[in-house]
Amino acid sequence: MDADTARGRLRAERAEIKRMLSDSEAAGEQNRSAENEQSDADDQAQPLTAEGIDDAVAASLRDRLASLDRAEQRLSDGKYGLSIRSGAPIADERLDADPAAELTIDEARRE
Repeated sequence: MDADTARGRLRAERAEIKRMLSDSEAAGEQNRSAENEQSDADDQAQPLTAEGIDDAVAASLRDRLASLDRAEQRLSDGKYGLSIRSGAPIADERLDADPAAELTIDEARRE
């Protein structure tokens, strides 16, 4: 995958992940507010569960942003598309599916 295509794909995914993260964080705040407003202990279980799910989704999205940061750094360093483990080229098909891929398909399967 050429550098311009990779850069565009990484930027597009970053924008989408940031939007999703913002939505997830807002939902978590709404659930925290709902939890604090309810007086019946049984009713508090639902916002607590939703809050936990929202927090887990937000953490996953932050991890994805970090992987995009690393991919952009590899792009700047001229190492994009190479495995961080072995230095072997990562197939374009894999980079199409995951522009932040750090390992070849074989390496990822072994992990």
